[in-house]
Amino acid sequence: MSPAFAKIGNMKVVSALLCLLAVTACSGSTPTAPTPFSRELVLTPGQTASVSEGGISLRFEGVSGDSRCPIDGICITGGDALVKLTVVPTRGNSQDYALHTGDMRPVAHGDLTIALVDLTPYPYSARPIVPDDYRATVRVSR
Repeated sequence: MSPAFAKIGNMKVVSALLCLLAVTACSGSTPTAPTPFSRELVLTPGQTASVSEGGISLRFEGVSGDSRCPIDGICITGGDALVKLTVVPTRGNSQDYALHTGDMRPVAHGDLTIALVDLTPYPYSARPIVPDDYRATVRVSR
């Protein structure tokens, strides 16, 4: 066999190996984007609920500083209540968050969004709220 044919034969082998390597590299499972979801939870103080779609549990620690304007009151501002939540991931450290009824601004936890939807009961001027009576409606979404 002449040297020219040997080089062509070697180039064919190298080309075949490169093609095989390229196909093998692309044949693995391709990464997929996380699945979007939106889930609402109604939590009582001290309650923990699992959000399996997000790989977390969410614990409602309680409410502090409830200065919302009573239903039977006349106020210049609407006031605010602070809803304390703890996010407990499947892996890693827990993270505490404070959500305000005054602005209802959500918080980001990794690729998740956690938003306060509602806090009940609403205050009356003559009836204080017992801390265990609170219910926080929270939306977790991706």
